[in-house]
Amino acid sequence: MDEPAPRSPRVLIGVLVLVVVLLGAAVVFLRQQDVAEQARADDRRTALRVAGEHAINLLTLDYKTVDADLNRLLATSTGLARQEYAAGAAALKSETVKDKVVQHGVVRAAAMVSMTGVTARVLVVADVEIRKEGGKTPQQDGFYRWSMDMTKVEGAWLVSKAVQVN
Repeated sequence: MDEPAPRSPRVLIGVLVLVVVLLGAAVVFLRQQDVAEQARADDRRTALRVAGEHAINLLTLDYKTVDADLNRLLATSTGLARQEYAAGAAALKSETVKDKVVQHGVVRAAAMVSMTGVTARVLVVADVEIRKEGGKTPQQDGFYRWSMDMTKVEGAWLVSKAVQVN
């Protein structure tokens, strides 16, 4: 019977080095995947949070703080949505102050519909209580649902379009 030739220590060392290198590469790859997934999860959470803030900003107005309220709305919007809000701000301010309107909005739910890179679509459900100080009109309650298109601008998620849905 022939005995197998003894393996040289160089071959064994080479195999061990190769195994260590492959394991190291696998760890680096898995870590990069984990970091990328965490970044996507952070983006989803942030887009949902900003959409909810935007809904609150749409619904929360007080005639005593209307300028700050409108500035918060503009701060969470971009593009065409921001242009539309800016164009209507003077009229909204005038009506709010004239009627002594106090509105308070509450987000009931927000859900991600889709997200790709720097865009997302979020559905938001919110309620609002509206009253006019000094008026004889009873408090009014409203229920709103929006589809909000989100855009990531210079690292910040902003609403680029908000459409009420039935």
